[in-house]
Formats: sequence, C-alpha cells, structure tokens
Amino acid sequence: MNNPRILFISRAYPPVVGGIENQNYELGKWLGEIAEVKIIANKRGRKFLPIFAPYVIIKTLFLLPKHDAVLFGDGVLAFLGWVIKLVSKKPVISVLHGLDINYNSASLNVWYEKFLVSIYQNLWTKHFLPKLDKYIAVGNETIRVGVSHGLDEKKFVFIPNGVDTEKFLVDAKRSDIEKIIEAPVENKKIILTSGRLAKRKGAAWFINNVLPKLSEEFIYVVAGDGPDRKNVGDAVKNTALEKRVFILGRIPDADRNILFNTADLFVQPNIKIPGDMEGFGLSVIEACACRLPVLASAIEGLKDAIKEGQNGFLVESGNADAYVQKINELFTEGNPREIYGERVRQFVVDNYSWKHIAQKYLDEIKKTIR
Repeated sequence: MNNPRILFISRAYPPVVGGIENQNYELGKWLGEIAEVKIIANKRGRKFLPIFAPYVIIKTLFLLPKHDAVLFGDGVLAFLGWVIKLVSKKPVISVLHGLDINYNSASLNVWYEKFLVSIYQNLWTKHFLPKLDKYIAVGNETIRVGVSHGLDEKKFVFIPNGVDTEKFLVDAKRSDIEKIIEAPVENKKIILTSGRLAKRKGAAWFINNVLPKLSEEFIYVVAGDGPDRKNVGDAVKNTALEKRVFILGRIPDADRNILFNTADLFVQPNIKIPGDMEGFGLSVIEACACRLPVLASAIEGLKDAIKEGQNGFLVESGNADAYVQKINELFTEGNPREIYGERVRQFVVDNYSWKHIAQKYLDEIKKTIR
C-alpha cells in the first residue's frame, strides 16, 4: 500500500524538556520523512493539559476523515482513543513508555493525588487503553507490566527508542570539561550521569554506596534536574565528597554534548522504586552515539537499551560491590572510551538510529490499516 496519512498526537512535546518529549519530537520528525504525518502537540507542559484535552478532541475529530491512522505519543491520550472509537473504525495506535501504564499511588502521600491515580488506573488501563488497536512498547518490561494490568498481549509490539546518531556529536577536548565543572580534570577518571533526576535513576544511591569505594581519581558529574535533586545533594554532604561530585543542574545542550563527547564512562545506576519504572533509558543510547560506553543496572527497560559487551555493560541493580568491581575492571586497561567507543557507536548506528526505528513504526502502522 502507499504510505498512509498519519495523525500523530502528542501531549508532551518540546520546548518542554523530558524523555517522552524528546522521543515524541524525534518520532514525529523522522516518521514524517517517510510518510505523510500531521502533528498535533501540546508544547506548554502538564499545566496546559486541561485546555489541550478538549482542544485536541475537537481538532482530532475534524481531521480524522483525512487520515488513515492515529498515533498517540503515550498512553495518557488513550481517553481520546476511546472517543475516536465511538465514531470511527480508523485504527488507533499508542506508544507506551511504562509509567503511562504502571503509574500508581505507592509513592504518593497526598490523599487527592492517590485519588487521582486511582481514577487513572481504573479508567485508563481498564477502559480506555483496551479500546486501542495496537500498543508500541519502548521496552519489554512495559509489555510485561501492561499484560499484568490486563492489556491484551497480542496488541503489543516492541520497538526500542531511537536516537539521532549525529545530533550530539561535537568536536570537544577533555579540557573543555573544566569550564563546565570549574575544576581540573587532569589525571581524573570522569564518570557521567545525565538526565532527569528521579529517585529511580539512582544518582543519590551511587554517591552514597559506590563512589566512596572508588579511588580518588574518580570524579562524578551529574547533569540534569528533577525531583530527586535534593537527595542527590544530601548524598554528597553525607559522604563528604564535595570535591569529587559535581551537580550541574540543567545545563545548555552545548555543555551536555561536550560531556557526552569527553567523559570516560556513563553510568545509569537505576534502582527499583515502587510505582516508578524505566521504560527504556533514552540518555544511555544518546551517550553511546557519542562513543561513550555505558554501565547500567540490569533492570526494566535498560535491559533493552544496553546489550552486554556491544554498547555497554549491565550489573545487578542495587549491588554496590558489583558496580565498583566493574568500574575498576573497565579502567584497568585504559580509558573505556578509547577501548570501546567505536564499537559502542557503531552498534547504536546499526540498531537504534531513527532512520531504522521510524521505518519499524511505519511498518506496524501499515499492518493496522484495513
């Protein structure tokens, strides 16, 4: 069949910063290179959703006759799929990231937040999501969680997140890091974590449990902001590692790219948090695209993003000694970037480039069109 006309709807989109926002932007961009794609996006963040919701319902119903299929950027939009299915037989597909299924009240303390989550779980996972024709899961853990919530396993297909393999590459020198962290890096072994600081990401855990067991040559750079930033800062104070940990907060993209292209090792030390999960781990493949090897926890979606010995390494989540052993091992023969960098980047180019991932999306969308 000819390339379908796709209505792509995203409730989380740049300039708002976040993993889903970035994934939705790239998906819409690259899918638009190989198909006819119309994008309706909320570019103003969560606070604008009460206004965006009624607008997108009206806009979608108006545009629906001109399109062959509807693609949602995440499962929160499943309510719109329910509305579409009341008036049309057009196929509706949703990307599922994990938390849009598994979000629950286990880690919440405020009663009204628990109440809202209870409504979400009862309406979305039991009534709205089941009406959709297909789920494109960014990780196999997302499929497992979805099935555990009663979603039809036959509707699931796994397609990993993609990365623009050229977007983050820059010509940078190691000394450029000194301008960012305002400290010397000569003779240092630089470990990097970049992304949203959520508790599940494990940055605070890593500072408390792993870094003190590494030699003083190792420094840890944490780029990003989020709800767990205070805990990360407290971990630095608790361990008295102010001279070895550099918490940068949200930084310009140019600085992030310098870090991606000059650090020695990227770590994603995720830990298990009830009600929270890593759907895939986009930042790890962004790092890999810059020839930066990754050491990550063998948990949830990170097991889909990182393939042992090909674009990184996996260790048991929450096992500090395993992290220490593997980090020391990786640096024994020299700089991990110099040893593994080219292999890591090539694996990402071959398996996670958006050119390949967008084609997989298009193939699955075509299968749903009758």
